Amino acid sequence: MIDKIVTSGTFSLDGGTWEVDNNVWLVGSDSEVLVIDAAHDAGAIAEGIGGREVRAIVCTHGHNDHINAAADLAARVNAPILLHPADQVLWEMVYPGTPYTPLKDGQVLSAGGVELTVLHTPGHAPGAVCLHAPGLGVVFTGDTLFKGGPGATGRSFSSFETIIKSIEERLLVLPPDTTVHTGHGESTTIGVEKPHLEEWLARGH
Repeated sequence: MIDKIVTSGTFSLDGGTWEVDNNVWLVGSDSEVLVIDAAHDAGAIAEGIGGREVRAIVCTHGHNDHINAAADLAARVNAPILLHPADQVLWEMVYPGTPYTPLKDGQVLSAGGVELTVLHTPGHAPGAVCLHAPGLGVVFTGDTLFKGGPGATGRSFSSFETIIKSIEERLLVLPPDTTVHTGHGESTTIGVEKPHLEEWLARGH
């Protein structure tokens, strides 16, 4: 079971602030879920969760728009927050001195019979991860891969060369019919995006 909640707020980095809509994903069953990217509105996310147990709140990366409701939600639902430690510097900008549970590449998370494998995919952020659920034929890509190309890399702690390497080696090798559920905007598939790799390279960041 996959539920999507869209929340709205702002993303701030490098002195700029932008209005954004974020996709918050709930993955699991009628009784328990994983929350992917607790963005902006803990109340709306908690409402979407309902009475289900939250096994963990998983952050695809540490940008403020993806984590700014995590601590509030964690307190409401009594769940750990999981983040790749390479995003420590971004986490500290929002939650200085607040601990989280470190994620690592290859780790398997589960809720309600669904297993998600953590794929470390740096580039958009040093600790960016994607979450692959082969049993559902789905990958949750955060801001690493969108419909139409890679996530932005023109800001601090990001790298176009790194994100392309991550997408090519970790995502485009997945089955073509794998659904790509993104951190913002519409979903796509690996098969739809894969033929455009050369265009992205030519376009640059």
